[in-house]
Amino acid sequence: MANLTTGQVWQELEKQIFAVLGMVTAKNQARTAGIVYIVRNRKLYIGSENRTWKNRHISHNPHVSLTIPVARRIPLMGWIKIPAATITFAGAARILAPEAVADDIIRAIFRGLETSPETSEAFSIIEVTPVGDFITYGIGVSLLTMRDPQKAPGRVAVA
Repeated sequence: MANLTTGQVWQELEKQIFAVLGMVTAKNQARTAGIVYIVRNRKLYIGSENRTWKNRHISHNPHVSLTIPVARRIPLMGWIKIPAATITFAGAARILAPEAVADDIIRAIFRGLETSPETSEAFSIIEVTPVGDFITYGIGVSLLTMRDPQKAPGRVAVA
């Protein structure tokens, strides 16, 4: 098992921007969506239009999961395919109005796109607080070690 710290996992989360968000529908069906996120104060923030099914599912059930793929490459040999390393965790999600979120978070989420009070009414911010443990594969280990299913996994408390 990989020798990881919580800090290492948070550092990796802060470097990435893409994740797969897992949710449950009102009919208890699993759903996932690719999302772009930012990290602030050990929480993840996601922009979403108010009328999306992400918002509906999270409003019904705030228990979510996130899986963040971390691309791995062999230096100078980018054509060799290496499976992505991953970070997975459970989280508690909240849907927030844009005015309830700091301006720097809004700017970072929308990456420079202009927002105004009129456009702000159409979107919300999903805040995810990780809970429990981070489950990893290939984080904090070499590419060679990633090949060993006994040594590549890791688990560390979210704390």
